[in-house]
Formats: sequence, C-alpha cells, structure tokens
Amino acid sequence: MKNDLSFFLGWRMARMAKVGVISLGCPKNLVDSEVMLGHLRESGYALTSDVKEAEIIIVNTCGFIESAKEESIQAILEAASMKQGGRCEKLVVAGCLAERHREELLREMPEIDATVGTRGIERIIEIIEAAPNADEDPNAKDDPMYLYSEDSPRLLATHPATAYIKISEGCNHACAFCAIPAIRGRLRSRTVPSVVREASRLVDQGVLELNLVGQDTTEFGRDLGIPNALESLVRELGRLDGLRWFRVHYASPKGLTDGLLDAIAETPNCCKYLDVPLQHVNEKVLKSMARSGNRKAFAKMAERVRKRIPGVFIRTNFIVGFPGEDEGAFNELRDFIAEAQFDHLGVFTYSQEEGTPAYPLGDPVPKRTKEKRKRVLMELQQDISKRRNRALVGQRLEVMVEGLHEDSDMIVKGRHRGQAPDVDGNVLIVGGEPRLYTIQDVMVTEAHAYDLVGLAEDRLHPDP
Repeated sequence: MKNDLSFFLGWRMARMAKVGVISLGCPKNLVDSEVMLGHLRESGYALTSDVKEAEIIIVNTCGFIESAKEESIQAILEAASMKQGGRCEKLVVAGCLAERHREELLREMPEIDATVGTRGIERIIEIIEAAPNADEDPNAKDDPMYLYSEDSPRLLATHPATAYIKISEGCNHACAFCAIPAIRGRLRSRTVPSVVREASRLVDQGVLELNLVGQDTTEFGRDLGIPNALESLVRELGRLDGLRWFRVHYASPKGLTDGLLDAIAETPNCCKYLDVPLQHVNEKVLKSMARSGNRKAFAKMAERVRKRIPGVFIRTNFIVGFPGEDEGAFNELRDFIAEAQFDHLGVFTYSQEEGTPAYPLGDPVPKRTKEKRKRVLMELQQDISKRRNRALVGQRLEVMVEGLHEDSDMIVKGRHRGQAPDVDGNVLIVGGEPRLYTIQDVMVTEAHAYDLVGLAEDRLHPDP
C-alpha cells in the first residue's frame, strides 16, 4: 500500500510540473510541438514559454541536414545545463533527431531522460510519466502509420490569427539527398473532411489564415486512391466561412495539374501563392538527385502557372554543391534564376546525410565553393526581388498585421497574400493605426529587397 501511495504522489507531482517546449525546424515539426502542448494542457501540466522556469523541458528537434542537427544538439546541451544548474528535473528529446539517432543520443547524453519519436508525439504524457530507467522502451509502442487528426488536441504556438495544418505525413519519393522517408515513413494522407473540420475549429478560435503543409502537398490523397484530393481541398476551404486566407506550401512541380492551378485561381480566399521546391535545373544533377525535370521543363512550368493564376507569387528552393554540380551546371542554374524571376527564393548548400541514397557519392564540392555559389544566387535574387517589389509601390494591399518589429517598437510588421510566414519578407507598417491580428489595408510607399514599407489605412477586411 505504501508503494502505491508513493507512486500516486509522484504521479500528482508530475502532473503539476511546469513544462517548457523548445520547437526547432520546419512548420511540420511545429505542428507536432503544438499537438504535444495540447496533450500537456489537457493533462493538467502548467506551461511556460521561459524554459528556465521549467521543471520538464521538451526539445523537439530537427535532423534534416547537418546545420539543423547541430542546432538541435546545441539546444539539448543548453537544456541539459539547466538540469544541472537550474529547475529542470526531466529532459525529453523529441522529433526527427530522436527518431533517427535515439540510441546514440541516450548513450552520449546521459542527461536525457526520455525520447519521443515522430510517431509517438500523442503519447507524450505516457512517456513523461514513465518510471525512470524502465525496462520497456515506450517508443516501441509507436504506430508506424501514425497520423494526427482533427481530434488531436493542439495549442497554437503561432500568433492567434495564423496557423499551419499538416495535411499529410511522410513521403513516397526517393530524392537522393533527403532523409525524410527514413525519418517519417511513407506517405499517409488525411481525408479532405478531416482537414476541413480542423480548419473550421481553428477559424472558430479566431484564426484568419491557414498554411497547408506536408512533405509534398501535391501527393495528398494519392495513397488513398484520390489523385485530385488537393484540388478538392482547396475548393472546400474556399467555402469555409470566416477563413480569410489560406495557401499551399511544398508543391511538387509534376503535381501542378491544370485542375489544381484552376482551383487556386478560382478560390477567392486561396492566396495566389505557390511554394514549389525545384532543387536544381541541370538535368544531369537532377538525375543524380533522383528527381525529374530540366531547365526547359521548369521554365514552361513557371510560364503555365503564371498564365493560369494571374498575379501569382512563386517561391522555390535550390541546392548548390550537390555531387556532380560543376561550374557549367551551376551557371545553368544561375542563368535560369535570372530568367525565371521568382518572387521568393531560398538556397541551401548540400549536406551529406548518412543513410540517404546520395551518401556514397561523398561530398566532393568544397564548402568554400558551395558558400560562394549560394552567395552569388542570393545576391542575384535580391536584385530580382527588389525589382518585383518596386512594382507594388503605390498599391493598396491587404496585410495580416502581426506584431512589433524585432528591431524597433516604432514599426509594426505584417505580410501580404504573397508572403508566407517566416520564410518570405514582411510589410513594415510605419504609419497609420495598425490593428494587431487583423487583415487591414496598407498603402505601399517603399520597396526593398525583401520587405515593403507602407502606411496602415482605416479599412479592415471583414469576413467575406
């Protein structure tokens, strides 16, 4: 009886503990953190945004590329130091790094008390409350086909007017550089009704803007035998009262069907925005990446997208320094970017990742060369972005007003329909009366490489 009482008191103390979550990586990982936060809140834990106050720290890690792994390791080490010299009593490591390197993490960092894989996030309470040094690995119970749903509790970590929805998990592609299929498994899609129900609940909470994410959103529904599911989802979300904006992220170029493009163009609350990672344009490099396409095909794709969605903003990403990228291949990529005139662009240097198909190719392009190529492309894109932004000067744009700028409390920042959270630029509001977490008209007065500057006007945009 005494042992039972001791267990109960320990259990109650755990329930009352204060928990802090450090979320790293992409928006898909952020959704996982929000689901864990939802379970923690439902179970009675106190939550804090200051991890120095936390008795339990959860680090939700990214393990996609080397720089992300290094950031995750640093965050774990900092949390471990709080366990030694602060209030922290338990350290839990979650996410991609925990999924991929669990045994190594536990061996090298004895301060870690438990790990949570990418398929175990909804068992966070069970894992936190497991007895120390339990013989049974709680992660062994993870469902390999796990997929969160509209019934999963979520506590948003974004500002109250915007949120992400993960419409699928995993990936069936075999891109040579990518570790995601090994980390998150094969494609598992939610249903269109499931996503719409979650969207409706978020709108009821006050969310005005949704961002649809998945490893490849254009594959959504194909594992369920519904190849046009994303097109259907776009049209269904267009009928959702109160949803002001939504946009599609992480689209594959070969998944941009005419039906999908038309759905985006014809749905008023769907932002005329597409995020289409191309990775490269040289055919030889793309074949080594196990990806299809070439410079000519991608040029036609961009032209077709702009024709079917007038006024569309296009974002893409490229990798420089992949094995086999010589000066000729790089120059072809540079010239394509100059011709394509994308609105937003990101460049990553190749990271050799163990367990990927490209790993045996080595990492022959020197780091210095990769960094130089990245710098050349980003400087080129800065000029392109500035020219495209200048075309917006004098226009009145709908802007999501988000908060004070990090560098000045005299500037309020927001985003227009063609700017996605975190990855694109901002609209800097320097006059008028901006109202936080609303969609408000802003008159654009200046243009810079990434940001616009403007004045807030009185007109707010009510529900359509």
